Amino acid sequence: MEANKRRSVAPFYAVAVLWLAYALLFPLYEPLHYGLLGMASAAVFVVVSLLCRGGARSEAKASAAAEEPKKEEEPSTGNAELDKMMKDGQLAIAEMKRLDDNIADPGISADIVRLEQVSARIFDEVRTHPEKLPQIRRFLDYYLPTTLKLLNAYDRMSGTGVSGENIDTTLAKVEGMMRTIVAAFEKQLDSLYGAEALDISTDITVLENMMAREGLSDDPIHQTQKETPAAEEREDDNGIQLEL
Repeated sequence: MEANKRRSVAPFYAVAVLWLAYALLFPLYEPLHYGLLGMASAAVFVVVSLLCRGGARSEAKASAAAEEPKKEEEPSTGNAELDKMMKDGQLAIAEMKRLDDNIADPGISADIVRLEQVSARIFDEVRTHPEKLPQIRRFLDYYLPTTLKLLNAYDRMSGTGVSGENIDTTLAKVEGMMRTIVAAFEKQLDSLYGAEALDISTDITVLENMMAREGLSDDPIHQTQKETPAAEEREDDNGIQLEL
């Protein structure tokens, strides 16, 4: 508001400056002089007014542009296939959030929230370990889009407010399928850690055996395995002595 007031007063200031300059430089004792100064004042007033309006428009555009939220672009990973997966994953999770907001059924809503969480972890794991991308190809190409298709159908039908054989049957089928889908998504996430789990299991087994051989383990199983050969050796010695 204050800026607008300043711009509206600016033409008057410009005219006042013109009159002052003219009075200092030229005579003002004849009607012709006042006529010329009046025309010059009108021209200055119009020009300054137009300039002020143009400045106001430019400032308004700049202000509007500054207020627009800047879209943050996801940095490229250098892997086009991985970048596509991350983009598709973000779109899928955003769609799940929208469906969660639209669908009123608390059970379906809870399942959708769980799918969001598991899907986000799947994408994070593959982003961190791009070599696992082939493991989720079927998940990306079929399971995820088909799940979204089912949920969108549920959203449309449940929003009709009509109860009928086709609608009720379809809603019941989707509701019954959701727990299976959630379990499948969780298994997909679990499968990404299969190789890592095998490596850890192997390392633990090797570590246990080494500690047992060095006598550093209090594990009774390993202790029994360690003591058994010694007991058998004593029995063999006794047997030999009896035979002699």
